Parts: sequence; structure tokens; C-alpha cells
Amino acid sequence: MRNLLRAVAVAAALSCTTPALAQAPAGGAANFPTKPIRMLVGFPAGGPADFFARTIAQKMTEVIGQQVIVENRPGVSGMIAAEYMTRTVPADGYVIYFAGTGVLTFAPNLYAKLPIDIARELAPVTLAVTVPEMLVVHPSLPVKTTKDLVVLAKSKPGQLSYGSTGNGGMPHLAVESLRVAAGIELVHVPYKGAAPAVIDLLGGHVLFTILDVPVLLPHVKSGKLRALAVATAKRQATLPNVPTMTEAGYPSVRADNWYGVVIAAATPKDISAKLHAALVKSLNAPETKERLLSQGAETRSTTAEQFAAFIREETATWGRIIKSAGVTLE
Repeated sequence: MRNLLRAVAVAAALSCTTPALAQAPAGGAANFPTKPIRMLVGFPAGGPADFFARTIAQKMTEVIGQQVIVENRPGVSGMIAAEYMTRTVPADGYVIYFAGTGVLTFAPNLYAKLPIDIARELAPVTLAVTVPEMLVVHPSLPVKTTKDLVVLAKSKPGQLSYGSTGNGGMPHLAVESLRVAAGIELVHVPYKGAAPAVIDLLGGHVLFTILDVPVLLPHVKSGKLRALAVATAKRQATLPNVPTMTEAGYPSVRADNWYGVVIAAATPKDISAKLHAALVKSLNAPETKERLLSQGAETRSTTAEQFAAFIREETATWGRIIKSAGVTLE
């Protein structure tokens, strides 16, 4: 992604000032915000979630009149960031969480016991970004289609490795759904985010993955990776010649990734409303839409109630997929 490394470096430098800035008086809800807001991301800098968050935070800084600083707290598919927000910082709106499917819908289906009650301790603000997932392979693999990959995997059971953003994340579960649908055996190599997974894929240390289109797009266009299919209902405008999983013969493999903003459930309603208004304005700004669309992602704002209903629906859908794949985590 163009300018991503520069944006990450600038934001990282700004984030170094966070502890000092956090000492500013919070003020009341009527004056909110009176100091910088921290936007947590549960993945490392350089990946798609980080890029989306920084794009939105940049615009939100203009809209809300205070700096919005992205803070990366990677690990356990976003659960470390969620636990930090609900256990460590006040519920005053000055820490918000740019969360994804992993923590909001997968975790309740994957773990018998979680450190926090996601439904009770996190309050939805708005859906923010939807992004398609894509199946890509290292060009050393002699495959041109998804069925070619399946045939190769069947000829080498338990030998083909794939990278993911971590156990229980969207890439892991998307590939697992392909494994079940195709009846193949694979080797899963989990990473702590998309950036390190892609680095190892480019180096041939793992052989394929299903990941967000934005992080894969430049490598596909440069020929460093080969796209086999998009795991969405329709083809993508940025890659019109890449078929869908349905067209490839595996309609049960779906991976529509998304991210939204949540806050601590105890946050006052009037502060939540101010955050919602600022986020919606930021998401609907033409420059935000254009920047994300150029990378294959779309902005999508909702009411808090709509986002809550969407999370419930996604949790139920992925619960069925996770059960059929037999994936559990401790």
C-alpha cells in the first residue's frame, strides 16, 4: 500500500506522546473531547486493520478537533486489546477499539471461557469497514485455480502450509472452511498479524493464505503472489478476472471480513453519541471512502443498534462454520 509505511512511522512517533497527553483533564461530557483519543488496534502495524484504522483516525482528528492516535496492541486475534480496554482504562470515551470479526464474533464460538464477557462489556458504536478476502498462493506452486490447489493438496496430504493472522482469526477459519469443503489436510502456521504472514508468504516459508484484499493486492499486481479466488459473493472491481469461491466450485467458503468501533459498555451514552457522530462523518468523507476503495475496501457506517444486530447475526453464522470445521481454542 502506497504511503502505508510512512503513515505507520508518523503515527508511531505520535503515539510516543500518548502517556503525557493522557494526563490532560478529561472534562465533562458536554465538552468531550478535551484531550486526544486513543484508537486501539488488535494487530501489528503494517497490516490491513492498522491501515484502515489510521485512515479513519486521520479524518476523525479533523472532525472531532482532537488528535486520534492509533495504538497497536496485537495478540490473540484482538482479545489482548479488548481486555486492556475493559480492564485497564476508564470508560470515558478516550479509548475506543477498532475491532474485527476475530474478537467480536469468532472468540465467543472458539473459547469455552474468555477473560471478558464480550457482549456485556463491549458496546457497539458503528460498523466501519468491510473488506473481501482472497485466496493467494506463492508463485512457486504449480497451480492456477482453487481446484488445482485442492488436487495438489490431496496428492501431498499434510504437506502444504498456509499462513494466517493467528489462531481463530478470519484467515484461519476461512482456510479451515476450504479444508472441510475440499476434504484436504493442511499445515497451519499462525502469525501475529497480516504483515508478518505476508512477509513469510512472499519468502516462500508458507505456500498460500486467505487474507484481506488490500494487503495482498499490490503483491498480486506485481506478480509476487498468484490470486486464485475471492471469498465473496461477487467479483471485485480491483481484480475483475479473479473468480469467486462459488465460481471456483466451493460456495460454502465465505470470508467477508469487517471491522467496527466498540467502546467500554459503561461509557456514558452522550459520549457514545458524540463518538458515533464523529465516526460516521469521518467514514462518509469522500477522501476516506476513496482511499479505502482504492485498496479494495469499503466504508460502511451504521447505528449502534444496527451494528449490535449485525454482530449477533455474524456470531451465529460463524458459529455454524466453526462447529463444522471442528476448530476450538483454549
